[in-house]
Amino acid sequence: MKTVTHINELRNQISQWRQQGLTIAFVPTMGNLHAGHISLITHAHQHADKIVASIFVNPMQFGANEDIDSYPRTMEEDKAKLVVAGTDLLFTPTPDMIYPKGLAKQSYVEVPNVSDGYCGESRPGHFRGVATIVCKLFNLVQPDVACFGLKDYQQVQVITTMVEDLSMPITIIPVDTIREESGLALSSRNGYLTPDEKAIAPALQQNLQWLAQAIKASHANSDSIDFIGLTKKAANAINSTGMHTDYIHVCHAQTLQPASEDDKQLVILAAAHCGKARLIDNLPLNLD
Repeated sequence: MKTVTHINELRNQISQWRQQGLTIAFVPTMGNLHAGHISLITHAHQHADKIVASIFVNPMQFGANEDIDSYPRTMEEDKAKLVVAGTDLLFTPTPDMIYPKGLAKQSYVEVPNVSDGYCGESRPGHFRGVATIVCKLFNLVQPDVACFGLKDYQQVQVITTMVEDLSMPITIIPVDTIREESGLALSSRNGYLTPDEKAIAPALQQNLQWLAQAIKASHANSDSIDFIGLTKKAANAINSTGMHTDYIHVCHAQTLQPASEDDKQLVILAAAHCGKARLIDNLPLNLD
């Protein structure tokens, strides 16, 4: 695996591959890699000749009360994992290279509607930062395909919408969430959990499963689905474990608007605080 830090090095390598007629898949990350990230590399191999990954802790997507300095950085371990996974090129730029004018003067990309609620509401400016860095990395790498994990379902919808709206010639490939045996979604933030907190954290996914079954039961019985009442019950159950629910909503799977009785393709989106960690999860639900 070749590691490059400078933009010119990246572009030179991409240009060489393009001259050879090779296709390129891209997996952007913020490092501290786990099996979920590596599954993105594995999927990328199915869609392209060359695999590019990036590690960049993006300051634009961190809010005023979120300490970017405490985000775990494990570069050497990450490189070793990427080598084993068969990554061809790793791009590791610095903030000064990505934002040479500073954040205050940086142009940005904003994706309306799908960015607005849920994590977008809890973390103002977060998806502006995500869309901007992903757009910039797409311009630098110019991949044919890019793989993103469905653990952050809203992020995938934001990026997919951006690519469609800006006519980018890139195929976005969503990859299923990788979970521990307990059902807890793998996340870099799981490292903040104490043993006791890690024992209760699976209750987030368990209650999403309960909520999905309750919705299916109402639908099967042709009952009116009380989305608000059912989500409140699920939130109360999550809170009873010692976690604190940030949000839990049932949404249309593509638009992320609140679900209606007529919607068949749904997704349950949720976030909860467990100690120092803010955990997100989701569960797609097909009523068709």
